[in-house]
Amino acid sequence: MRSIRTRITFWYALSATLTLACLFVVGYHLLQNYVTHDLDLLNVTEFEQIKARLGSDYASLNPEIINERIRQTTDYASVLFYISIDSHGHGNLFRSKNLAGNPLPDVKGKRVFNGTMTGIGDLRIAEFVMPPFDVSIGTPMGQMRRAMVAYAEVSLALLLGMILASIAIGLGLSRLMLRPVRLIGETANRIRSDNLTERIAVTRVDDEISGLARLLNQMFDRLESSFNQVRQFSAEVSHELKTPLSLVRLHAEKLLSDGQLSQAQEDAVLIQLDELARVNQMVDELLFLSRAEAQGIRMNLVVQDPGQFMQNFEQDVRALTEHQGRRLHCFHQGHGEVAFEERWLRQVVLNILTNALHASPPNGLITLRSEFVGQAWRVSIEDEGPGLNPEQRKRAFERFMRFNPTGAEDRGSGLGLAICRSIIQLHNGHIHAEPGSTGKGLRMVFEIPASTWRTSD
Repeated sequence: MRSIRTRITFWYALSATLTLACLFVVGYHLLQNYVTHDLDLLNVTEFEQIKARLGSDYASLNPEIINERIRQTTDYASVLFYISIDSHGHGNLFRSKNLAGNPLPDVKGKRVFNGTMTGIGDLRIAEFVMPPFDVSIGTPMGQMRRAMVAYAEVSLALLLGMILASIAIGLGLSRLMLRPVRLIGETANRIRSDNLTERIAVTRVDDEISGLARLLNQMFDRLESSFNQVRQFSAEVSHELKTPLSLVRLHAEKLLSDGQLSQAQEDAVLIQLDELARVNQMVDELLFLSRAEAQGIRMNLVVQDPGQFMQNFEQDVRALTEHQGRRLHCFHQGHGEVAFEERWLRQVVLNILTNALHASPPNGLITLRSEFVGQAWRVSIEDEGPGLNPEQRKRAFERFMRFNPTGAEDRGSGLGLAICRSIIQLHNGHIHAEPGSTGKGLRMVFEIPASTWRTSD
């Protein structure tokens, strides 16, 4: 039972069922005692009638007169009572006809007890003293036994119903009780590095759930402050590095233009210029990300046909893939219009395609597919490389995240996919990574809302 909801339902159903079972057991014993007490009262009432029929001179009566006086009463009540009158000196003086001459059971030392007779069944027997007589009266317990069995059967049926009802109620109550926890989890899952402003709603009820929500909101406040400081630092450092990097590049180019360096020195300066270009590109990428996350970039969105964009772009992509010794399949399906800025989407596709080229083996196939799915324009780029595991696919769009095969040269900044995500988000879309269609390789997919669409011809 890993689910809290399951555990709450189980313990609720168990406690409710056990409580009801205990009440039924207690009720069973109380009912049994109550009915037994009523049988004892019936025996007492019958004894009083017998005593009244015998009269005050009962001690001097002979067996014939005793039989004559009480036979009518006992015959009338033969369905309810079994009666026997004994005398210490003369033995049995009277037995009701329903006893068929058999004596009632006797338990030494007890005046009221349960007994069993063959052919009759269980009896509730009471012995009364009328010196010099002993009067024994028995009342059948069969009806009481059947009533108790019926009570037990009804109790078991109700217990079964209680189990089913308590499970249903427990599931409903647990869902209701855990709703604030689910809302907290859903909100916390939406709060990421690109969405730090959202907070968990705190109810007016001052309970443990509200306290947890407030603590989590305080933690998110601290995280947002830390992220903002890091972003501000990155933006400021990136901006401040632009000028010294430009000066260093100018001096290096001046050394080359003077022509006073040896071949080895020229090679070293060329390497420095190459590395300066990489650093300068990284600075530009960090500045872009900082501005994008601060909502400082506005896209010049133009509603246009992405099919024309893909057709124009295919020639450049095919030339690039063939130059790298890879194969390209490019598809576009559907018709419609999408609001996007061409140069930024071109950068997104080129960034993803460059990663696919680096990951694909020689002569590997790269598939670029464009289509309208639902109310969105969907673009996917799939390669035949080693792919990424689920955790790597989840983190692929974080800054400075690189997954290079062992021994492969790492020349990237680790910011390309982070920039792609920012560009797609600025187009009100989303981007994600998933396994290739054959289970191998990697497929990068981004979707942008369509203005108008028609899925296929």
